[in-house]
Amino acid sequence: MPKLTPPFTILFLSLAASGCAAGGTLPELTLSGAETHYTLGAGDKLRITVYGEDKLTGEYPVDGAGAIAFPLIGAVQAKGLTASALADRVTAALSKGYIDNPSVSIDVLNLRPYYILGEVNKPGEFQFVEGLTVYSAVAKAEGFTYRADDKRIYIRHKDGAGEILYRLDGMTPIQPGDTIRVPERRF
Repeated sequence: MPKLTPPFTILFLSLAASGCAAGGTLPELTLSGAETHYTLGAGDKLRITVYGEDKLTGEYPVDGAGAIAFPLIGAVQAKGLTASALADRVTAALSKGYIDNPSVSIDVLNLRPYYILGEVNKPGEFQFVEGLTVYSAVAKAEGFTYRADDKRIYIRHKDGAGEILYRLDGMTPIQPGDTIRVPERRF
């Protein structure tokens, strides 16, 4: 007499198989070359050097509106710009009757953090570095737990409305202010 498979076993196997198939259809997160450069935002601290002008040289925070308050020229929008683009903007503003042939350089003193939670051994806030990938972020969080799903990842971008589920691979990039959530794998 043949052995019958219980209905709940068939249901479980079909759900597990469909879950695995759906994992292959998740989008990958990729960034263009321009998007991989660090762009300034609220919370960054900048060291602005105006050569030959010691009174203008100093540390300037990017405020909540994404601007810096700079002597002589006032508020300068920094959000979304690279440090070199902001230096060009400050140079152009200073050259309009304030300083003859100004030379400006900008260094970012602190980069905005990213956050990681979920199935990692040490969730928390970590300092962003350029070229950061999810695998690097997980390594800083002391690796995946034994329950972690190493095929999927949720990322909430700083300006995003909610989490987006991505397929996890070694090149999944992270941006400053991102919140990464490593889900529990399906058994």
